[in-house]
Amino acid sequence: MGVGRPARLAVGVVSAGRVGSVVGAAWAAAGHHLVAASGVSRASVRRAAALLPDVPLLPPDEVVTGADLALLAVPDDVLAGVVKGLAAAGCFRPGQIVVHTSGAHGVGVLAPAAEHGVLPLALHPVMTFTGRTEDVARLAAGSVGVTAAEGDEAAWSVGEALVVEMGAEPVRIPEQVRPLYHAALAHGANHLVTLVRDCVDTLERAGIRPAERLVAPLLSAALDNALRHGDRALTGPVARGDVGTVRAHLRELGAVDPDLAETYRRLAGRTARRAAAAGLLADHAVRDVLAILEETP
Repeated sequence: MGVGRPARLAVGVVSAGRVGSVVGAAWAAAGHHLVAASGVSRASVRRAAALLPDVPLLPPDEVVTGADLALLAVPDDVLAGVVKGLAAAGCFRPGQIVVHTSGAHGVGVLAPAAEHGVLPLALHPVMTFTGRTEDVARLAAGSVGVTAAEGDEAAWSVGEALVVEMGAEPVRIPEQVRPLYHAALAHGANHLVTLVRDCVDTLERAGIRPAERLVAPLLSAALDNALRHGDRALTGPVARGDVGTVRAHLRELGAVDPDLAETYRRLAGRTARRAAAAGLLADHAVRDVLAILEETP
């Protein structure tokens, strides 16, 4: 890949949230100098003390002004406003590297900073964060989506080098697909948590405890098989065409949680179509399963 190591940089972190504190700690471990961070909530202050020890907490404008590498780890919906505000305050300068960690945005959101001659980068760690020290090791075991200005190979190389310094694997994400990329990740990771908790809650409602211990091997195996074997990993009554069992599932779930039954109904329909496309379910069986799913509750 030809990625070279960046020089030792003065790093400023805006803000010391779950992502910013972990990425900042990873760069500090790689030999960069953390000069300042911002954080006003109690959680941010505690997190900074644990992950960014001895790093002064300053207002965002002072953090950015004193940094060679400014990390903007703020929520998606406020990022554009933060960038505009910092640009209007004269915080950016030529030669600075300005990085954000939003998965939903590329480098276009950094245009107000780029007008001041900075090198804009979008580095999105593909993982969930707790904001604890173990996240630094988890970050090193994962991947980071990298976006730089189209055609600027030097900028792409800098972004990739910064990711390699975290210990992670850089993956190039073109600017135009960032929203779809982020939607896919959110659908997989966030909705996976919802599915798991729905499963656990339903078992506990039935008086089955400890539910987490019961389902952990099953869910871990299902995830591993799905990643290794794709749709061929589908199992269960929908993939087998067991319409009587599917009808019973809908009845039981509907009795305790109609919303959950509706979620099951929609996901079962997608599962049936995937099973058919993978050659696991005959056409007549797909029709039978879909007919059951379309029945009025």
